[in-house]
Amino acid sequence: MKTEQDNKLKLQKIISVLITLLGIILLVYMITVEDEPGALPLLMIVTGSGWYFITKSRIKTQTGN
Repeated sequence: MKTEQDNKLKLQKIISVLITLLGIILLVYMITVEDEPGALPLLMIVTGSGWYFITKSRIKTQTGN
């Protein structure tokens, strides 16, 4: 049970990092092509970063460190 939950949290951490990186890549692309950042890349960066830190704190409380 504990390892299954650990695996889920690690997967969530990886997905949140991917969303953040995709947001950054899309932001750079939007700025170079349209000269405007747009709302979607910024939302992806904020959501991915928030999700990452929440997951990181859950991992930290679970392991007791």
